[in-house]
Amino acid sequence: MTTAANNRIETIEDVLARIKELTPLIRKNAAEGDSARRVSEETIDALKEAGAFRILVPRRVGGLETSSRALLDVTSAIAEADGGAAWIVMLSNTNAWIAALKGGSAFEEMYAASPDLIVAGVLTPSGTVRKVAGGYWVNGRWPYASASLHADWATNGALLVDDDGQVLDQVGIAMPRADFQIEDTWYVAGMRASGSNTIVAEDVFVPDTRVSPLLPILTGEYISEHPDAPLYRSAMTSFMNVAVLGPQLGLGRAALELVRTKAAEKALAYTTITRQADSVAFQLLVAEAAMKIETAHLHAYRATGDVQAHAEAGIYPAVLDRARIRGDIAIALRSINEALTILLDAHGSGAFAEVNAMQRIWRDSNIAARHAVTLPHVSMETYGKALLGIPEHITPLI
Repeated sequence: MTTAANNRIETIEDVLARIKELTPLIRKNAAEGDSARRVSEETIDALKEAGAFRILVPRRVGGLETSSRALLDVTSAIAEADGGAAWIVMLSNTNAWIAALKGGSAFEEMYAASPDLIVAGVLTPSGTVRKVAGGYWVNGRWPYASASLHADWATNGALLVDDDGQVLDQVGIAMPRADFQIEDTWYVAGMRASGSNTIVAEDVFVPDTRVSPLLPILTGEYISEHPDAPLYRSAMTSFMNVAVLGPQLGLGRAALELVRTKAAEKALAYTTITRQADSVAFQLLVAEAAMKIETAHLHAYRATGDVQAHAEAGIYPAVLDRARIRGDIAIALRSINEALTILLDAHGSGAFAEVNAMQRIWRDSNIAARHAVTLPHVSMETYGKALLGIPEHITPLI
């Protein structure tokens, strides 16, 4: 297979140009991926060749080491053709970024073979690790592991327990594909192609180098460890919050373009208007939806700008700043979902035909918008508490 290096993928502009060329291929395979509940290998291979899985990977192992803004640009561009493929690219890059925060020999081991790895993972500590000579025994089940069907490695959260089962710490673990199984559990209405199945580990031995405490990462203690790499000085939760918006932005743009394109040839049902584009009511709906999509972009890029500014300064942002970023993400998610509802009204009931990409866009967006890390009502309560100086929060992910 041709590699990204062979294609001289050296900058984010190179990646975006290649994705633009690949858009027809990705779009062609999207419906099949939705039906098969996995992104096609043809699409995955093409995205690897385009360097899409290198966005957040350190340069020292062959990555592009770009920025959260770059991740938004790349995954939104992919999502214009296929939301599921964009989600896999987003999650793999984010997992690679989290692994790079700690670095060490385990990270070097992961990327020894190729910088084009696909990394699945679930931060929730749904497994346990117990110390033994030279390493740990790992047992657990991690549901909703996006990219699981294509993963080369998995990086999961787990609870460190003693021999009596008492919890001692929360840790992150890294396992190569040979060490875990995939249980086929992802039967859902949307983001079907993301392969967000359950990772299962049963009595797996993991060496010491592949287990590390999570608390220092959750609290930003890693920032001083990356004096020459601003990308890895970003606040983890804020970075993750921003990352999940990329596919949503692309889905919103794709829906708007589809409705606009069809408006010149589609009648307004049961009226005298032979072209939707000539209807004032239709024009108003499209304008409102477009502005909501623009609103989502404004909040998304303000949030990623703040994440990057703090990282470049080497400053872990205050609670109010991190909570505001969650508020930005909440408004962006709601704006995209509201825009899609308006566009469905404008486009008509034909939007729900299986051959119409609108219904897949709508399903993918609505499932993704309810990711546990970015639930809008949790984000807004978090921001409200921060604004009012209330110290008790309902989530540690701020």
